[in-house]
Amino acid sequence: MKQKILFACTVLLALGACKDRSSDDTSDSSAAAIPAPVMMNYSIVKVYPHDTASYTQGLIWYNNTFYEGTGLYGESKLLQVDLNNGKSSKRIDLSKDYFGEGITIFNNKIYQLTWQEHKVFVYDLATFKKTGEFNWPYEGWGLTHDGKQLLVSTGGNNIYYVNPETFAIEKTLGVSDNNGYVSNINELEYVNGMIYANQYETNYILKINPATGLVEGRMDLSGILEKTNQPFYSNRDYMNGIAYDAAKNSFYVTGKKWPALYEIKLN
Repeated sequence: MKQKILFACTVLLALGACKDRSSDDTSDSSAAAIPAPVMMNYSIVKVYPHDTASYTQGLIWYNNTFYEGTGLYGESKLLQVDLNNGKSSKRIDLSKDYFGEGITIFNNKIYQLTWQEHKVFVYDLATFKKTGEFNWPYEGWGLTHDGKQLLVSTGGNNIYYVNPETFAIEKTLGVSDNNGYVSNINELEYVNGMIYANQYETNYILKINPATGLVEGRMDLSGILEKTNQPFYSNRDYMNGIAYDAAKNSFYVTGKKWPALYEIKLN
């Protein structure tokens, strides 16, 4: 009889332990849940003209001057642009064999990626004279810097931290949100310790935490051209291009062959 009582107690204790473990697992799962990105609202400050011949790949506001890198074979350029009229005051035309991609300015140099040619071109900021080039093992999409390293996107979910003197990869950051990895990371801009990125084939700008790779915010600019009564062109492509003016705390955004460039502020 004592053996039966002991067995029953053992079973009850085991069931109680299982119940406790199940409760703990539920608590741990809830604590580990990743929040969805916060939707970021914006307001339009001003609309500027943008050259509809420019297939925008990179956009920079630096020392009160606009710089733009454009793509497509036979149309790729590096431009210094007048914000008020959208026309270039200085330009370099890439060879028709190269498809230009993202650009950034670091230590008085302009870096320009190419898409599938595995080349990165380096120019003197003041003269636009080409001073060097690097090899790059992946596709080139977006480019920015954090004051120490260059940050490169390649169309997937990774952002690569690169040595600006050698273009060697020093760190890889995987970008994800509450649904998993986020792909099509394109044009980049580093602002106040966060990475802002266009997501290709969408109207989203993503706000990415560089310490974790998590998308913490998402801005939806769908219909911005239509809302501001911009003309429609059949060759107009996806949104692409982010620049930041620290003095105004304003972003400038545009798209590939768009007729307008927007100064916006986050609300």
